[in-house]
Amino acid sequence: MDALIIAAGFGSRLRSVSDSKPLTPILGVALLELGIRQAASAGARRAVVVTGHGADAVEAALPAFARGAGIPVIAQRVEDWSLPNGYSVMAGAARIEGNYLLMMADHLFTRSILADLVGRGGTDRDVTLAIDRRVDSPLVDPEDATWVRLDERGFIAAIGKTVSPYDAVDCGAFLATPALSSAIAEAIAAGRPGSLSDGMQRLADRGRAAAMEIDGAWWLDVDDPRALTIAEAEAPARLADLYADRAIAATGCP
Repeated sequence: MDALIIAAGFGSRLRSVSDSKPLTPILGVALLELGIRQAASAGARRAVVVTGHGADAVEAALPAFARGAGIPVIAQRVEDWSLPNGYSVMAGAARIEGNYLLMMADHLFTRSILADLVGRGGTDRDVTLAIDRRVDSPLVDPEDATWVRLDERGFIAAIGKTVSPYDAVDCGAFLATPALSSAIAEAIAAGRPGSLSDGMQRLADRGRAAAMEIDGAWWLDVDDPRALTIAEAEAPARLADLYADRAIAATGCP
């Protein structure tokens, strides 16, 4: 299975401390490198990284990230990185055959989340999203969160920034099939902006968008300076396997 990692956006909320969100270091290891290592640890045999803003710098770093993760990494530039993130998903998915693990470059996960997610495929679904029912967690930024409402089966009924009421928050990790990219394209053709959530909602409307509860596991969206501070404090302990070849794993400092 391949991993598709979205690393194309401007990263405006982290701009005050970093010129490139994907290359922002978490105690010496770039966010994007941690993402690639996460994917490899979950069983991905190759990673496709969608680049956009600052693509030259991100793409120049990929060979080193691939060596660290031990899997091939290829870049796919999105034509216009200012468009909604569904365009990045479609650009990257075009380089992948079959199902794939979809991740955002600025999200961190303990190994159990992704390892469990890759085993959640099935004929009753076109996508499975990792969700967290701890909607009041201090690690969740309510101003930036994507909310999820579930149906009686535990599948996704509604997803988006303005969903209310809601049952859970979107963790930013998906087990996707080619149907997800097709659903995004259909949403755009129907007049939607083209976000990943637009495609997810179309699959949800068909009863084909499943959810996987993470049951208290640790994850973090590193989207602003506050979250970066949390990541620097907690990542070495929470993600020790990803730092295993770095001295920081034992010392907790660079």
